[in-house]
Amino acid sequence: MNSLRVNGQRLWETIMETAKFGGTAKGGVRRLTLSDADRQVRDWFVSRCREAGCSVNIDDMGNIFARRKGKNNSLAPIAIGSHLDTQPSGGRFDGIFGVLSGLEVMRTLNEADHATTAPLELIDWTNEEGSRFTPPMLGSGVFAGVFEKDFAYSVPDRTGKRFGEELEHIGYRGPIPCGDHKLGAYFELHIEQGPVLESENQLIGVVAGMQGQRWYEVTAEGQESHAGTTPMHLRKDALVASARMIGEIQAMALAHAPLAVATVGLVEVSPNSRNVVPGSVFFTVDLRHPDESVLDRMNAELREIARKTADDTDIRIMVHNNWNAPAMKFDERCVNTVRSAAEALGYSHRDMLSGAGHDAVYIARVTPTGMIFIPCRHGISHNETEEASPEHVEAGANVLLNAVIAYDREG
Repeated sequence: MNSLRVNGQRLWETIMETAKFGGTAKGGVRRLTLSDADRQVRDWFVSRCREAGCSVNIDDMGNIFARRKGKNNSLAPIAIGSHLDTQPSGGRFDGIFGVLSGLEVMRTLNEADHATTAPLELIDWTNEEGSRFTPPMLGSGVFAGVFEKDFAYSVPDRTGKRFGEELEHIGYRGPIPCGDHKLGAYFELHIEQGPVLESENQLIGVVAGMQGQRWYEVTAEGQESHAGTTPMHLRKDALVASARMIGEIQAMALAHAPLAVATVGLVEVSPNSRNVVPGSVFFTVDLRHPDESVLDRMNAELREIARKTADDTDIRIMVHNNWNAPAMKFDERCVNTVRSAAEALGYSHRDMLSGAGHDAVYIARVTPTGMIFIPCRHGISHNETEEASPEHVEAGANVLLNAVIAYDREG
């Protein structure tokens, strides 16, 4: 097979260029959804897509669609996508790599004068991370009919600013209704965000599906009081009760080893003063497992932990499940196309499930979908030290390019 290859050096330089938008002193990226840095990288992305000969459209969720014409433009486009927003202390590759590899695919096809039968569409989805506006994957979720647009517009960040208002503020509320057109297929390229590929010395992950996820918000309400004058046995310390819960949540996940994971990643203490007994605590819980029945048990156990902690500490504890993503499998043809592309290129590969959530989980509801993983150093992601090698970046983009060409050729 005479496979096309991307320009790996150009792709790497493009990734490094975008890292300047919201770049941090430690070499990471802080580019929260609908922030000024997000606007800047969007402006850059739109400009580069137009330079690559693509027409660009923006929908009313801020999703950006860059289309390269095909021989038959009446066909639904084969899409490539991911996201350009990051975690508060994110890296240079998570999501970004997938979008920019799609741009490199367009550039490579232009240079090869390769005309696809169907048009191709490169997508930057809005708010994949969910770190500023929860739930995550709002842009792809509205596109796929998982969320109502009015709901998405009403979602506040932790300061009370709403998604719809901030979308207007950065000038990216487009005129096109979200979800107005069909996709012929969807491919997403991503760093693994875990250690499996690196530990097994495998170059490509052929992603067969995703594990289920459930997100919770927990509020513990006690009573603020003076740290020096309130005896220990008379305190209603919301932080102590929360700490007990957090320890038991950790133990719960370990009890469902080896596949279960549970994370408390955000904690807010009020009034957050060194000489005041904490009166209230807000924290988040993230539960994941590939088996929905196990997630059901973990959900019940989390609520029992909250009930027992409240009874034992006389603290009022409320648990709110604010987002679910069920375990799912990707389209068999898309998965096989990715696997065949890796084999044709001579790359080592393995089938695997994704432990992280991606826009692909929602887009798979409305079109055939596949994902490609490459290794990241030590499996670290959502971290400023997140790193991938230039060789792995190039290999992943080559698989993406050839999977898209093969899918288009097969019709």
